[in-house]
Amino acid sequence: MRGAGDSSHAAPRTSTSPCAKLHRIGRGGHPVAVIDGLIEGIESVIDLAASLAPFPCAANNYPGLRRVIAPNETADSYVRTLMNAAAPFIAGAFGRDSFRVLEASFSMVTRAPSLLDHQQRAPHFDSTDPDLLAVLHYLNVPDGGGTGFFRHKSTGVEQVTDANAGGFVAAATADARRQSPDAGYVGADDPHYELLLAIDARPGRTLIYQGSLLHSGLIPPTASLSPDPRTGRLTGNFFVQLEADRS
Repeated sequence: MRGAGDSSHAAPRTSTSPCAKLHRIGRGGHPVAVIDGLIEGIESVIDLAASLAPFPCAANNYPGLRRVIAPNETADSYVRTLMNAAAPFIAGAFGRDSFRVLEASFSMVTRAPSLLDHQQRAPHFDSTDPDLLAVLHYLNVPDGGGTGFFRHKSTGVEQVTDANAGGFVAAATADARRQSPDAGYVGADDPHYELLLAIDARPGRTLIYQGSLLHSGLIPPTASLSPDPRTGRLTGNFFVQLEADRS
């Protein structure tokens, strides 16, 4: 369980009137939950993120900056508020009441399209475990865009599993070698991936989906890519592990 943390910043509050929609995408009917207004007071969360800047470069293939939020630090109050508010929507969409937070962070896309490596120009997956969920909370959205979910055209893969990961990675790697050097961020016109669903980015909007789905940020070509949490594309990012419900 994550701790109480410092209370020097005003904590966000659970909303009394969130608006939710459940999408089912692709041949597998995979659930993607979209909730607007899950919590109130996101301005205080942006202030909190700004107080932690500058963020370090992400350690994985994320194209920008990522500041991990540790338990018991000030920003943990945001993590606990959002996760508590998300719990009934996780249960409704994925059929589990129990889960634990594996990682929480503030993230910012800052890498210029011309500097992306091959993996960053394509949709990705976070895990082959269908019980690992990604929770994405849009905080500051200066340039629009959103999040897209994709099917790999040559293999038909929408969700990466232990069974299909080898074949998919081999095919996707071959596709990457054929990419144009100015391909930029992936979008609806990608020759190797079909866009199944695009969710617009809006301040305060939360997405919940399986990390095994092929997905990517939809970054407009004119995006400013600022590293400042008050002016750039700022999101809260969480990985959640579903657990067996206690009988």
